[in-house]
Amino acid sequence: MRHFGHIPSAARHGLFHREPAEFTADSPSRTLAVALGATLYSPATRPRLADDIRKQAARGVVSMVLCLEDSISDADVEAGEENLVRQFRDLADARAAGGPDVPLLFVRVREPDQITDLTARLGDTIGLLSGFVLPKFTEARGTAFLEALTRAEHNAGRRLYAMPVLESPELLHLETRAETLAGIASITDKYRERVLALRLGVTDFCSAYGLRRSPDMTAYDVKVVAHVIADVVNVLGRADGTGFTITGPVWEYFRPGERMFKPQLRRSPFLEGRAEDLRTALIEHDMDGLLREIELDRANGLLGKTCIHPTHVLPVHALSVVSHEEWSDAQDILRPEQGGGGVLRSAYTNKMNEVKPHRAWAERTLVRAEVFGVAREDVGFVELLTAGLAG
Repeated sequence: MRHFGHIPSAARHGLFHREPAEFTADSPSRTLAVALGATLYSPATRPRLADDIRKQAARGVVSMVLCLEDSISDADVEAGEENLVRQFRDLADARAAGGPDVPLLFVRVREPDQITDLTARLGDTIGLLSGFVLPKFTEARGTAFLEALTRAEHNAGRRLYAMPVLESPELLHLETRAETLAGIASITDKYRERVLALRLGVTDFCSAYGLRRSPDMTAYDVKVVAHVIADVVNVLGRADGTGFTITGPVWEYFRPGERMFKPQLRRSPFLEGRAEDLRTALIEHDMDGLLREIELDRANGLLGKTCIHPTHVLPVHALSVVSHEEWSDAQDILRPEQGGGGVLRSAYTNKMNEVKPHRAWAERTLVRAEVFGVAREDVGFVELLTAGLAG
């Protein structure tokens, strides 16, 4: 797998100063946590789930969550589990016949026992599974989930990751937040090797107060939510080696169908001869909020995003590419001769790079650059988005 691997190599060469690196489900966890990107959720009950997974992989999706929790009704859980087992067999048979690789696949469960049960029922197709998403995670609930994951990993004979979802009322409510965060920090540190990333359940946060943000507002405009995000990053997202990758909250809005782009008159060099509806770059008004929120996610220490619609994936990935300016700054800050600190004028002569305070940012930027690539100097979001659609 690689980000933007679905577009032709010639187009990729024209976009990137350094192309995204390839990775597999067995790559180091630090790489995979960044590589998650836009994680697309899908109900586990979809009758053609295997076809959906292959279709989305061909469009650039590299991580998916197959949901047995809130996206399906209580009455459909058993059918969803049976469907997952069938669809994994379909995927495994297709891959054995020379078919394409699948994205990183995770199953969102409801109860700890589902982890060990599903792992056993998947049999030899377990090799397609990267791990489990653990809902409403707290120290008390999380311990049982992580113990079940440890047993399942042992039984399966392969690495399985956990992605806890932070969405419980105890985390939201001010009087219990500090204690809840401390408990989550304790249990995730104990199982650090198995925790790939932490996910934020902002929809549940809003639900506790009867709130729902409009498409013109980001999660950061809802102050009760923004404060929780800040505290989660404060405790669990530190750059001192104790923190985890924390992913951005879901964006709930999308246009009917799978198009969210408006044709514009300019011609992209990567789309010569293509249909008019692929000459795109302007975002419809109702997607402005998504783009702002993606930018604010990264500014507030989050990386990647939970997505519930395919049209959200490409904007997340396009905005995750490291700009040439960011890459130049990070390279300068991390040069061996700068180990003693000091202040540098940036190569773009528009900012100060202070070596010691900016080192953690530079290290994170270079990991993102490896996974998402570094854009050429004259390439920005519009060009990446347009080429991604053409691919």
